[in-house]
Amino acid sequence: MKSWGAEIGALLQGGEFIELIGDIGAGKTTFTKGLALGLGITDTVQSPTFTISRLYDGRDNLRLAHYDFYRLNDAGIMAEELRETSQEPSTIIAVEWGDIVADVRPEDYLQLRFTSPTEHSREVTVAAHGERSTRLLEKLS
Repeated sequence: MKSWGAEIGALLQGGEFIELIGDIGAGKTTFTKGLALGLGITDTVQSPTFTISRLYDGRDNLRLAHYDFYRLNDAGIMAEELRETSQEPSTIIAVEWGDIVADVRPEDYLQLRFTSPTEHSREVTVAAHGERSTRLLEKLS
């Protein structure tokens, strides 16, 4: 998954929103580490489970905003932060456990659903919602 995330990261130009869905340990943060590699990020990417969000600077003035809403029952002020961040054209957003902020998610987004059919395997289902995400998905095919 890491190299596939890097492949996607290399295609991103800023303004993309990626929703990551899956159980704990399904590979969401591992995918985000690959995404960061493709964006030229050299910092160590860590799960934002306890901090809720982390920002990383990448190539060409791009920034990766990584959110994890697992611990929240209500997004509260974080929903407003996410809304503001999604307006920044040079920022790519990756959101884990995003159902809590579905009302602030942009209409155009890429959704990745991670499942673990066995202990040692992962499957990823990708759905594009919107024109821009559809074009991105076509580049991956």
